[in-house]
Amino acid sequence: MAGGKNRQLVTAIDIGSWKISALIAAVNDAGELEVLGTGQRESRGVRRGFIADMERTELAIRETVEQAERVAETNIEDVWVGFSGGNLISDTVTVERELNGYRVEKSDVEELLRMGADSIDPGGKVVLHAQPACFTINGHEGVKRPEGMHADQLGVDIHVVLSDGAPLANMELCVRGAYLNVNSIVAAPVATGMACLTDEERELGVALVELGAGVTNVSVYMGGMLLGMHSIPMGASDITDDIASAFGIRRSQAERVKCFYGSAMQNPRDFREMIEIAPNVAEGERSDGGRITRAALVSVICERLNQILAQVNEALTSLGFKTPAGKQIVLTGGGAEMKGIADYAQSALGRTVRIGRPRGPVALPEAHAGPAFATLVGLALYGHLKPVDVQDISGMARSKSQGSAQSWWQRMVGAVKDNY
Repeated sequence: MAGGKNRQLVTAIDIGSWKISALIAAVNDAGELEVLGTGQRESRGVRRGFIADMERTELAIRETVEQAERVAETNIEDVWVGFSGGNLISDTVTVERELNGYRVEKSDVEELLRMGADSIDPGGKVVLHAQPACFTINGHEGVKRPEGMHADQLGVDIHVVLSDGAPLANMELCVRGAYLNVNSIVAAPVATGMACLTDEERELGVALVELGAGVTNVSVYMGGMLLGMHSIPMGASDITDDIASAFGIRRSQAERVKCFYGSAMQNPRDFREMIEIAPNVAEGERSDGGRITRAALVSVICERLNQILAQVNEALTSLGFKTPAGKQIVLTGGGAEMKGIADYAQSALGRTVRIGRPRGPVALPEAHAGPAFATLVGLALYGHLKPVDVQDISGMARSKSQGSAQSWWQRMVGAVKDNY
């Protein structure tokens, strides 16, 4: 892959519970995002999307980025980072102003967005995103660009994503500890939606279910905007742990068995197919190995999937995603790569399900074109497109919040900036 000399570079880092991956891309002459290099390492210090071991996470980030730099033949400094922790909160803020029939000017839109920014109440949390979803003219929804139109009343719906400050501070410290500048920390569901969903799906109504290693994120879109999200502290790594516990094998072998032989759908032949395993024995002891039926493996997998999808169903109901007509579910994340999972989820949730694979960048390697890398690709697209955020327009701090937790975070980040 060619280096990125004299071209605008975009670097994304997805810090997950199972893997840390990086992608370096550049904007080509056609204005498209072109992948230059990628890197991946095992995640050594992340649990359920939160940093559990800062030193090991820093090292894994550094190794991942260095691998991507070698492939891209370039060095990078600024990165876009994904956050998938289970404490994300979504809300919609609506503001309106009177125009008395005048034509909408750019200054009117900017003033409306400033009003929206002032209307956001973080409640002691950090504002990750505050993005205008759609405008209204005289109460009529679905207006994308109000400039130039006449209006008695101009309004806007702003989608807000909030998070606790401390987990974000820990993540930013780890990235800066790897000698990188953080452009922004992006909520994983927002990035994943950019990579997997079409405009038509967002308009008609769609639910995005990202089955990650430690966290399953559920997001609902309707009328072209993100209406809400919910995080479930359970994921594909729980299936791996169940397999390791059920058959007394190491996690590494359980992951291999899950990937090579696992399925979400039972088959009559599974009762005859045998799988060789090596039981986990104490050091110094000998084992001749063992065998299990594939049916036993599938049974363990489906038991955990039942629990996850039951909570997904509850989340969809709480988010107002009730009517199946005209709505579908897009399943993505590393867990979506399991054989038969789309059919299983369709049966369990009672709605049409498709597997969401990332699309958008040019020259995306085949190994990174699967659902496990949807968030990574979405982060790169986010960094390339830079969606409008009312915090930037209003000049307010991107980490606007109230309370001692946020001031502590700001002090810590300031100290890190001074050191690096």
